[in-house]
Amino acid sequence: MEDKGKGSERFGGAIANLTEMALNLESLQKLLLKKAVFVDEETFTKASLCSEQARTIKVLEQRVETLERELDAAITAAARARSEKRQAEAAEKAAELRAQEVTKELENTSKVFELHMEELRAKQQEISKRDKDIKLLEAIIQTLGGNEGHKRTG
Repeated sequence: MEDKGKGSERFGGAIANLTEMALNLESLQKLLLKKAVFVDEETFTKASLCSEQARTIKVLEQRVETLERELDAAITAAARARSEKRQAEAAEKAAELRAQEVTKELENTSKVFELHMEELRAKQQEISKRDKDIKLLEAIIQTLGGNEGHKRTG
């Protein structure tokens, strides 16, 4: 019995919905009859064509706006890229100048080192010469000292 009660309740709701839809449809028909403009086939075709062209124009306008935004973005990106390129070129030039400075400094240091090496060689030669002189003098002293020792003993 409960199933019959639920079924008739749903059926009653469906009938009420259909009745409301019928009333809405009737209202819509009356509204269309009051507001509708009846035209001949040629006028309707022209109006349809104008409507289609208006939709096409709207779509094309939106496409133009999109392309303009993309163009603006591309111009901005190109300007940014040019700026970054100029910065990179400036940095590269600065690095080249620094490399030249370092190379010149290294060459100057090498020249100073060569001069120091020449001085060291000259001093080494002088030390060697004096060492030989000292050895010669020692030999002379030993020779003279040896002769005096023979004279005293004899």
